[in-house]
Amino acid sequence: MQKISESIKQFLDEQKLGYVATISENNTPNLSPKGTIIAWDDKTLVFADIHSPNTIKNLERNPHLEINVVDPLLRRGYRFAGKGSVIKTGEKFEAVLTHYRTNGIRHPIKSIVVVDVDSISQVISPLYDLGLSESEIKEKWKKHFVNL
Repeated sequence: MQKISESIKQFLDEQKLGYVATISENNTPNLSPKGTIIAWDDKTLVFADIHSPNTIKNLERNPHLEINVVDPLLRRGYRFAGKGSVIKTGEKFEAVLTHYRTNGIRHPIKSIVVVDVDSISQVISPLYDLGLSESEIKEKWKKHFVNL
C-alpha cells in the first residue's frame, strides 16, 4: 500500500473536481464527478455522498474503485485505486462531516465514502512528451477556457 504524501494531500486540497469510477451491477463502469475528495490520512481518501445514489449502490455491492483527480490547467494529477466503504454514523463519519462543514460545504451529506488506497499513479498529459513546459501548457489551457 502506497502512502499519500503531503504534496498529494495539498494537490487534493487545491483541486475542486475529481472523478470516481465504480462497477455497476451489469459490470459496466459508472463514472461520477465529486467535489469533496480529500486525503484523510496517509492511507485513506474520503468523499461525501451528496448526490451519489449509483456510486453508493455500486460500492455496497463491489468495493473496488478508482479515483482520478487532474489539474485542468496543468494537465497533471493522480489516479488512486482501492476499496471504498460507506459510513453513515460513528466517530469517523462525524469527524469528516465536521471537516466539510468547517470548510464551507453546506449541502446535506447522506454518507461518507472511506477509500483505503492500494495504489497511486501519476496522470500526465501527452503534451509533456512533446517538450512543452508546465507554464506553456497552463497558458494554452487558460486561453482555451477564457474563449469558451
